[in-house]
Amino acid sequence: QLQLVESGGGLVQPGGSLRLSCTGSGFTEFTMEDYAIGWFRQAPGKEREGVACISSGGSTNYSDSVKGRFTISRDNAKNTVYLEMTTLKPEDTATYYCAASIWRYGLNPDHYDYWGQGTQVTVSS
Repeated sequence: QLQLVESGGGLVQPGGSLRLSCTGSGFTEFTMEDYAIGWFRQAPGKEREGVACISSGGSTNYSDSVKGRFTISRDNAKNTVYLEMTTLKPEDTATYYCAASIWRYGLNPDHYDYWGQGTQVTVSS
């Protein structure tokens, strides 16, 4: 069973940067490079929101709220997908989750089958 672990969250000032990592393990039929990976976030009292995704072939998509500020990338040799976040704003504060899907791709959380436990990002002065 695929397992995903996020890391890299923390407290950062507005305008700052963070890099989140999502590392996979427990592969059986498929390897990390076969999965589309999405990054999602959820703030208290709000629905889970897709922010970025990357297909198995390396295509990427971003929500309008993060486009131009966040970059998703993958290093299949390390079984890891990264989310580079720059020019962070207080409204980026949330728990960030990565998720994996073999069959579908996009920013809809319903398309993903495997989820990590999340990492907290707080943007505050």
